[in-house]
Amino acid sequence: MIAAILTLSGIASNTQAQVMKAADLEKYAKEKYGDKWLDAAANLASGLTLDKNESLTYQQVIEAPGKTKQQLYVALNYWVTATFKDKQAITLNDKEAGCIIISSAIDGIADHTGTLNRYVVSITPVIKIDIKDGRVRVTYTVQNYDILKAEVAGWLGLLIDNSDNRQSHQNIYSDGKRMKADTQDRRLYDEQWEISKHYPFVEKDNKKRTCSKALVMTHAYSNAIMDKIEEALKNGIVGNEDEDW
Repeated sequence: MIAAILTLSGIASNTQAQVMKAADLEKYAKEKYGDKWLDAAANLASGLTLDKNESLTYQQVIEAPGKTKQQLYVALNYWVTATFKDKQAITLNDKEAGCIIISSAIDGIADHTGTLNRYVVSITPVIKIDIKDGRVRVTYTVQNYDILKAEVAGWLGLLIDNSDNRQSHQNIYSDGKRMKADTQDRRLYDEQWEISKHYPFVEKDNKKRTCSKALVMTHAYSNAIMDKIEEALKNGIVGNEDEDW
């Protein structure tokens, strides 16, 4: 698998249902890459390569000298279960194999109002942690953007729409989720966009602005994942988890 290898940077966040919220992620992404999403996506793309499955994949090996496979597993299992509160997010947790796999959504990483439609983008990265004596390998993969699409909710659509329909669109999509019937679950989506078929991997893309921010935010979240795992291995979750107690 061809992987894009990251240079890690520090990032602060509270341990919640995911590594960080979309609002905190956006703040971090702007600080690191700027708020011109088209330029930032183009710059990032020059150093990224899609894997054989046309997914965006990042991989890093974190060295942990002197620590056994069991010690590393305990530290990572603690971090994973504390960070991802939704137990369904942990799809594999095998101590003997030294493997933990997580699949957890981060919602609303990009929200773009176009001429006719509005698009809210979420992602569900698959995070695979392989553990050996003295080292851990983290693989982070995203293949698709999950899209909530509000038709006739773009700036032109709202101008030509009547007030009743406009209010209906705002009620359904104002916070990035559908609010009708039983579709309040933000993990639901209307469309999936394959990353490989959109900007910046495809130059001519009418969803360019939406996908630019989505790519930058996806990239930034991979930094957060890698950094928090490394921090958990070195210092634990609360920072005082040594053997001398």
